[in-house]
Amino acid sequence: MKRIDDRLVPVLLLCAQALVWPGAALVRGEVPSAPSLLVAVLVAGPVTAVLALRRSRPVTALVVVVVACALGAGPLPVGATAVLGTAGVALALWTVAVERDAFTTVLCGVSLAVWQLLHGLTLHRLSDRDGLDLVLTALLYAVVCGAGLLVRRSRGARRASEELLRRAESERLRLPAVERRRMERELHDVSAHHLTAVVVTVGAALGLRDRRPELGDEALRFAVDTGHEVTQALGAVRSPAPSRIGLPAPEERLLFLVDGFRRIGQPVDCAIDPLPEGAVADAAYGIVREALTNVARYAPGTATTVRCRYGDDRTDVVVTSAAPLPGTPAHGADLGGGRGQGILRSRAQEAGGTLITGPTEDGGWEVRAVLPGRTAGAVDRPGARGHRAAQVTAAAGLVLQPLLPVVAIRAEDASTGSDVSAGVLFALLAAAQAVTLLWLRRAPRTAYGVLGVLALLWPAAAVVGGYAGPVLLPPLLGAVATCAALAVDGAVRAGGSWSRSSPRTFGAPAGQPTQGCGELRERPRRRRSRPLTRLDLLVGAIAVHTAAVTTAVLDRGTTAPVWAVVTAALAGTASVMSAAHRIATLRARRAQATRAERDGRLGALTGEAVRDAWAERRRIAGGLETTVLARTADMVAEAEAGRLEATAERAREALAAMRALLDTVRDGEARPALRPQPTLQALDLLARQCRATGREVEIRLTGRVPARLPAALDLTAYHAAETVLAAGGDQQPATLEFDADEGTLTLAATGVPSAVHPAVRERLAARVAALGGALTTGPADTVRLLLPLAPDDEEERER
Repeated sequence: MKRIDDRLVPVLLLCAQALVWPGAALVRGEVPSAPSLLVAVLVAGPVTAVLALRRSRPVTALVVVVVACALGAGPLPVGATAVLGTAGVALALWTVAVERDAFTTVLCGVSLAVWQLLHGLTLHRLSDRDGLDLVLTALLYAVVCGAGLLVRRSRGARRASEELLRRAESERLRLPAVERRRMERELHDVSAHHLTAVVVTVGAALGLRDRRPELGDEALRFAVDTGHEVTQALGAVRSPAPSRIGLPAPEERLLFLVDGFRRIGQPVDCAIDPLPEGAVADAAYGIVREALTNVARYAPGTATTVRCRYGDDRTDVVVTSAAPLPGTPAHGADLGGGRGQGILRSRAQEAGGTLITGPTEDGGWEVRAVLPGRTAGAVDRPGARGHRAAQVTAAAGLVLQPLLPVVAIRAEDASTGSDVSAGVLFALLAAAQAVTLLWLRRAPRTAYGVLGVLALLWPAAAVVGGYAGPVLLPPLLGAVATCAALAVDGAVRAGGSWSRSSPRTFGAPAGQPTQGCGELRERPRRRRSRPLTRLDLLVGAIAVHTAAVTTAVLDRGTTAPVWAVVTAALAGTASVMSAAHRIATLRARRAQATRAERDGRLGALTGEAVRDAWAERRRIAGGLETTVLARTADMVAEAEAGRLEATAERAREALAAMRALLDTVRDGEARPALRPQPTLQALDLLARQCRATGREVEIRLTGRVPARLPAALDLTAYHAAETVLAAGGDQQPATLEFDADEGTLTLAATGVPSAVHPAVRERLAARVAALGGALTTGPADTVRLLLPLAPDDEEERER
């Protein structure tokens, strides 16, 4: 990100100060004294140097500039520090707002304003002129702080967008490899766990056939059940669920795994703590399963212990087996493919942990993994609290410094006058407007109402305080807060100017009712009070401030007719408020264009990543269907026929086919010229890519969604989900749920307010209309798509 080089700004301020003084004095023929010039140099030199280096220590630079200008204002003539004391301080305060957080910025701005107020009170009463000076100074500080915070926010948003796109690009290149590693790991687990268990069990039954013939029937039943489990597990590998809803808890999965090994004759003792869902639980389950499979393969019948301890800072997963029993044949010792240790370590590393394996002192084997523990939530650090307290203490000390002379010595008696000056009233009104602006986002109706009332009080304060200055200055000061509200809050309203209240149905031609199996009729909701629009705010602001200007002019007295005063006030107020409204519109358009560009690039990168990973999955799944599943089906057929030796042979063939497929998976292939289009089976890839770019996405498929859908419906449903998630939504969590009922497939998306934008809505409507479906929007962040599971009768007759 390029930043404008503003290092010459302090030099320009120094030149401007030299023109004001002593330049203006020399033009008038007044030659400043040597002491005054020396003091001016001693003030201007350090101030300019500090301003040139202000970015490294902005708060320190602000304090040095303020103190130097305040010390130099005493001995120097009026105007000798005017430019550096106003523009220089404003520049330092702007740097604080850009480089530091909002708390520090507000603290510095308020401290400066209060310091100047107390400094004036210690010297004399707050007169009209002093009060106006204070209001104008506070207004300058507020504008500078607001502008700096807006610049800081825009820079932060731009950096976040760039980082998001960089992460999406990185994930686009990484997702196919991640999918390939996932399938390799899952296929290895299926072969190592299920098929190896069949080989070991059938081999043991064959070895004990003469002494325990009943083991043969048990082994055949085990082979049939395991073969069905292999088919189901491989189906999950080809099409994993995009959500964890409905899955057992991690502790239950581990206990069920241990029970499975106990059923095949492996004595296992376990102590397992409850684990949360996530990468740590998945890694622990995979490590325990691989370790127990190796024990059953190389040391069958040996005592084994499984320990899984979930702590605050670490999770310990330990699987320890005793030495192999003498004389016990290891029927699966020759079934290894050399991938187990590497997959174990990769599981631990992907979860953020480490893994070591090795023999024990008694001749056994131990697998020990150290994984992350409980993730601590956001904690308010004592250091941060101490830093804030130090900031407030230092600011209070600087602010209360002008009161020291009042406490130590009182040179003049306090005024006994009871009249309140206009300056005090103006300062109170300005403070009330500033506080009201802080509540603009939380309670916009109340905030705009209070701003309108305060705007009408400025002319009244001028009358009560006996103000005799420019008549238009009080109402103009009162209009500043309203203009700021229109420019800032109006931009937010413009960014969400489309209607989000009442649901609408799309999918039918214009002017015709939507009918058919994809139609959705939603019961109208009770309408609440109509939200404020930008036009309402603009008209109300013009009316209120026209009344304020007219009142101020008429109270002062004028020879112009009333209608002329009202017309002039209306014209001037309308031009000022329209300018603020125009600024809001331009900011909103620029923000929308930036967001649309980012979402478009992010959606394109997500689509490319999912298509590449989907092509990789389909390539591997094709080999899976033609080799492993066929061999597994043969194994089940032989077991059902009661042929024990043939069952063992088919199980070994399935293992060999799985090893060959794993070699193909590891080697990979070049990207095909034509990539298959993703379907609903790629929803897990879409969710994974969205989560990798920092957005929390939950995709759920209910049990009523058919396993096989018509090709056109499958593609349309996936592309609709992709379009909804690509709409953005300011990275807020999103939930997509697919359900099927009465011949209709329903997609309900929540947490996607940008999906109801007209452009996105039209794209979705075009997709669902092609299948005779319907689209509804509402409430604010919800979209529903209804697609028929079967073609319409008219389309069927046309075919």
